[in-house]
Amino acid sequence: MTAQAGTAASEMLRLDGVTVRFGTPGARPALDGVDLEVAPHEIVCVLGPSGSGKSTLLRAVAGLQPTDAGTVRLAGRDQTGVPPHRRGVGLMFQDHQLFPQRDVAGNVAFGLRMRRSSRTEQERTVAELLDLVGLPGAQRRAVASLSGGEQQRVALARALAPRPRLLMLDEPLGQLDRGLRERLVVELRRLFRELGTTVLAVTHDQGEAFALADRVVVMRDGRIAQSGTPLEVWQRPATAFVARFLGFDNVVEASVQAGVAATPWGKVPVPDGTPGGPCRLLVRPAGVRLTAAADGLPCTVAARTFRGTHVALLLQPADGPQIEAACPLHEAPETGARVGISFAVEDVVVLDAAAE
Repeated sequence: MTAQAGTAASEMLRLDGVTVRFGTPGARPALDGVDLEVAPHEIVCVLGPSGSGKSTLLRAVAGLQPTDAGTVRLAGRDQTGVPPHRRGVGLMFQDHQLFPQRDVAGNVAFGLRMRRSSRTEQERTVAELLDLVGLPGAQRRAVASLSGGEQQRVALARALAPRPRLLMLDEPLGQLDRGLRERLVVELRRLFRELGTTVLAVTHDQGEAFALADRVVVMRDGRIAQSGTPLEVWQRPATAFVARFLGFDNVVEASVQAGVAATPWGKVPVPDGTPGGPCRLLVRPAGVRLTAAADGLPCTVAARTFRGTHVALLLQPADGPQIEAACPLHEAPETGARVGISFAVEDVVVLDAAAE
């Protein structure tokens, strides 16, 4: 086996130094030297705020956006100059882009007709996919008669019909209500596992990404800020940006010495093996433990918010920034109460001091 053949077997998609620039030559690139690999059958979700480069990344892979530098390889083959319709990728957008003049079967079979598949193959494939996405027997239904969730399923079936080697989803559930999104994301993961589909999806919804993905990629300013399994990224955000993007606001400057960090909140324990010197520190809300006011750092409860599974407390020390804590409903003190806090080392994360 050649080296290239071995690479193709282990990588469905590979980006090397991909750069995309819009506007003036001095403007910040929309994609800035991005390196990314996606293995066969892997589900990768790209997260990031607006303007981070998520959708530009998808368009560059699909061939819809020219690149200014770097290479995109699919199954080991350089895609430079290959038009979108010859890349063998499927695309699904949040606005569905279904053909209103065609019924459900006509929409799902679109890619098969472009490939000049036989009528028998089209009918068989359409029926199989509609069963898989939970719309059995819907071939003759009009698109306008479908709910938003049903239209999303038809769009997914249409994207899957040509059996793309890579399926790309752009905010696939963005227009649906939360309850329906939460149900569909579970179904999507099951479906992709059943079909062995390789998926690259972009979304702004963290819950959606963490429920769907084998690997999460967080982007910022056209670059990858962190990549890892959902558990790795959630438990160990690499930088202050990633921590805050995930909703963790308990981030402060600190200085570590002899296993303890000096912070605006006083002494905070750090994990074993943490090197000495300046750093940024994240304390998860679950790691902020309530005590009697005399037994910990004295704070006043500035606000409390019911979050369903717990109560989020915003605490104000006499000195230093506010800090968020999480506690069970029956243990949550009222606004204005005086409490003390201590810190659990298992919920303390040392962040990269060199990265914002």
